[in-house]
Amino acid sequence: MRPAVHGVLISILVLLIPGFALAQSNEECFACHSEPTLTKHQKGQEIELYVDKDLLKHSVHESLNCVDCHQGFNPAQIPHAKKIQPVQCQTCHDVGAYEKSVHGQVFGPSGCSDCHGTHNILAPTNPESRVNRGHLDSTCGKCHEDERDRYSSSKHGVAMVAGSKGAPSCADCHGAHTIVPVSDPESVLYKTKEPDVCLKCHLDNRQVRQQVGISAGFIAGYKESVHGVALASGNIKAPSCSNCHGAHDMAIGSNPKSRVSKFKVPDTCGKCHGDIVAVYYDSIHGKALKAGNDEAPNCTDCHGEHQIFAPSDPRSRVSGRNVSARVCAVCHNSVTLTQKYGLASQRFASFEDSYHGLASKEGSVHVANCASCHGYHDIKSSSDPTSSIYKANLPATCGKCHQGANENFTKGDVHLVIAQASQPTLYWIRTFYILLIVMVIGGMFAHNLLDFIRKSKLRFAIRRGLAESEHFGPAQYLRMSRGERIQHVTLAASFITLVITGFTLKFPDAWWVVPIRQWNERVFAVRGLIHRIAGVVLIGVSLYHVYYVLFVARGEKLIRDLLPQLSDLTEVWSAVTYYLGMSKSRPQFGRFAYIEKAEYWALIWGVIVMGGTGIILWFNSYFIGKFTLLGWNVAQAIHYYEAWLATLAILVWHFYFVIFNPNVYPLNTACITGMLTEEEMADEHPRELAEIRSQQIEEGMVGGNEDSFSTP
Repeated sequence: MRPAVHGVLISILVLLIPGFALAQSNEECFACHSEPTLTKHQKGQEIELYVDKDLLKHSVHESLNCVDCHQGFNPAQIPHAKKIQPVQCQTCHDVGAYEKSVHGQVFGPSGCSDCHGTHNILAPTNPESRVNRGHLDSTCGKCHEDERDRYSSSKHGVAMVAGSKGAPSCADCHGAHTIVPVSDPESVLYKTKEPDVCLKCHLDNRQVRQQVGISAGFIAGYKESVHGVALASGNIKAPSCSNCHGAHDMAIGSNPKSRVSKFKVPDTCGKCHGDIVAVYYDSIHGKALKAGNDEAPNCTDCHGEHQIFAPSDPRSRVSGRNVSARVCAVCHNSVTLTQKYGLASQRFASFEDSYHGLASKEGSVHVANCASCHGYHDIKSSSDPTSSIYKANLPATCGKCHQGANENFTKGDVHLVIAQASQPTLYWIRTFYILLIVMVIGGMFAHNLLDFIRKSKLRFAIRRGLAESEHFGPAQYLRMSRGERIQHVTLAASFITLVITGFTLKFPDAWWVVPIRQWNERVFAVRGLIHRIAGVVLIGVSLYHVYYVLFVARGEKLIRDLLPQLSDLTEVWSAVTYYLGMSKSRPQFGRFAYIEKAEYWALIWGVIVMGGTGIILWFNSYFIGKFTLLGWNVAQAIHYYEAWLATLAILVWHFYFVIFNPNVYPLNTACITGMLTEEEMADEHPRELAEIRSQQIEEGMVGGNEDSFSTP
């Protein structure tokens, strides 16, 4: 049927039915527009005017009349109007924001039909709808073909096709009627706003998190990262989600094509950190990654993924405090990796046990860590002449912290693992001290155990009336002068302080150290300083003691009485036979028996050795330069094992005789009062007591003062 004929029919209807234009029904419109061949010519193009009644019947506008949407024309005219006005969807639909959108600016009101359709508009919830979530990529792709193709192959697009709940469509990210260019600050995908769009699913949607299999904390970490904070502050140069993961072509890290796949991470980071990545690719790690080794570390293996902090931030994995334990140790402390690639084992363990490692573990940000010596992004093998740890380069590397470092800094192992083959000197020093400690402390323990048993038996026998107890007078005898007591308490305080601070420095995580740290964190933090102060005090009181025994009369007599004599060997035999029950005669000790003499000269030896090695350890740069690194390590080993020997000797030997000895328990108070009772003298120094009594009889003495032998 030609358009002219349709026009005649419409004119007749208009004449016969008043108000036709105002009450035009759908059926009346379909009288013409249901004809499939109905077209018109406009500007050289043939435009189809056919409307499928079935499509309209099943659309959301089924109940509307044609003229509810198509207005501003006279149906009696052919054509109805010189210019047909576009359908004004906003008459019913509040889509005012659409006019300001990028689509509204380009297409105007007629743009609605490009996405929603015309007479076949279905509700977005209808699976057949062009704007249903499952079809949006096709609808949008009519104009945005490249984006559609990338989205279709992306993780999001694949998930959408698979019917995965929560898979994002175009509108979920870009919006629907309010789409503006992403460069517009009003866009929901403007760079500073983009993370919120991504987190809307990946953080706030529990179902999505479960499907992705990543924790909320991991996702939320971006917000507080150096990148997230910079972006939130308005720095649009900072990377957002799409800079790393991609936008329409987003793929998971296990996909080789993904921007965040193992082998592509450096290139992704290099978009911003180009210079650093170039250095990295020249490193031993970068070369291994380029060669296809998926166990070689890339940027995120060290810096983290979402929760990347600045190296100066204490929370950062690569901060001076954390880099060794949280980054380097992950690979270099792995038995599997070290064996697989032939790497030196125990590298991290040896570092952790060193001065640098112990100080780093306790939070020092100034002490050297792995990166201080090996570098950061430019790590190379020690056999590489350009490496910072190449032997010829070590003085310069060490010199960054140790001013004046010379070749002697290279003579010795930095990562010290004591073994007979690699470190024979240190191995035999350790072996010697272990044997010495076992024999000496074991001998002391056995000796004291025999002494304890013998004295305890005697006391039990006296209680049960099986032995008679001796009766003693009220006399007291001078054991330590006031000056000697001051020396003793100073020595004891400094020694105990050295033991506590020394072992807390060496074993900061030990179970017995934790309560000390909890007691006072500030004091614990300065235990190294306290240790050095105590060392100075110990050396100071020892030097005063040298003056005392050389130039003070009482001191001169003290040192003479403490000199070893052959008779001491006889006393040892006498004591042992008595303790074993082989002799009934108690040993007759004088002022100082082998017990005190052994302890005194061991103390002298210990102060010399510990003081000397302690000074070497304290002024490490100077002495490494003089004695080599090996020499310094020897001093460290001797200092460590001497500390064990001295501490155990005091606990097992000295504390027994002044505290746990049944004859003096709970304490020999001579260190406080300076005096011993007559009973204590008879038990511990019977020969000296006899000598004093003989002298008193000769001189007719019955009393005196602290400078005399006895007082009543």
